[in-house]
Amino acid sequence: MPRPRLALVPGEPAGVGPELCARALQRSWDAELELFADAATLLAAADRLGLPMQRPAPDLITAPGGRFVLHELPAAVAVSPGVPAPANAASTVASLLAAADACLAGHCQGMVTGPVHKAAINDGGIAYTGTTGLLADHAGREVVMMLANPAMRVALATVHMPLREVADALTPARLESTLRILHSALRGDFGIAEPVVAVLGLNPHAGEDGHLGREEIDTIIPVIERLRAEGMRLQGPLPADTAFLPAKLARFDAVLAMYHDQGLPVLKHAGFEQAVNISLGLPYPRVAVDHGTALDLAGSGRADPSSLFAAIDACARLASIRTTGSTTP
Repeated sequence: MPRPRLALVPGEPAGVGPELCARALQRSWDAELELFADAATLLAAADRLGLPMQRPAPDLITAPGGRFVLHELPAAVAVSPGVPAPANAASTVASLLAAADACLAGHCQGMVTGPVHKAAINDGGIAYTGTTGLLADHAGREVVMMLANPAMRVALATVHMPLREVADALTPARLESTLRILHSALRGDFGIAEPVVAVLGLNPHAGEDGHLGREEIDTIIPVIERLRAEGMRLQGPLPADTAFLPAKLARFDAVLAMYHDQGLPVLKHAGFEQAVNISLGLPYPRVAVDHGTALDLAGSGRADPSSLFAAIDACARLASIRTTGSTTP
């Protein structure tokens, strides 16, 4: 069975992404990795870490893990670890979009991304709220963010917004669309024939029958009942303070949290190092590390590559399921 071909993008060149990618190239994977990056930055990161890496041809990087095709997107200015340069914002975004184009064209079957520095890109004159949104707009798809580790999968109904705006953002249309995308991804990307999804309530105790808020009664319950009538296996709305108890969590294939900090602290406490960020709804699997650029660690050699390694493994599995229907790459 041929291995899936994955696009690997380091992200912010001044962050830990290039170092993590240099470490990833030291071993073999159940996938072929193609790099969308600035070669000089990758080679410098490997040199700082004392890792063997060479560029024998303009479109090739070699390392103990094998021979890796390089699609070079050169940085505009020299990269200094720990110090993002707004002048490099365009090449950072271009790397992401070039990898996305390779996936949309079928050349790559999945995409793995390192951490990106949002402020540096905006300071470079590019309006940017996050890679998930960038790729969603590029593909013309509605996308749901889901974080996963070996303990659980947690999808988000709302993502990066002030808490005071969450209740208004949770419209029936938004919640229904999110659940449809999540359900479809659990079936198509994860190979779960009849996924069971725990839907959390927005308010404490899931609203306490309307005494602690009416969002459950007015929005969440009607959407759940409508989708249940179509055959979806949805549990809830459940109080968030008990839904993550191990005995309950074992019955669910995924949890839908209503807002960012309702579900993600639990997931990260259960296994931050192995957590990955998955964009559901794209025409291709996209998996990212679940951490930031760690500018304070950049250049030190102390950055933990576990999340990137988990992202590559996860993306290889997802790509294999999409292309072959098998859960083994």
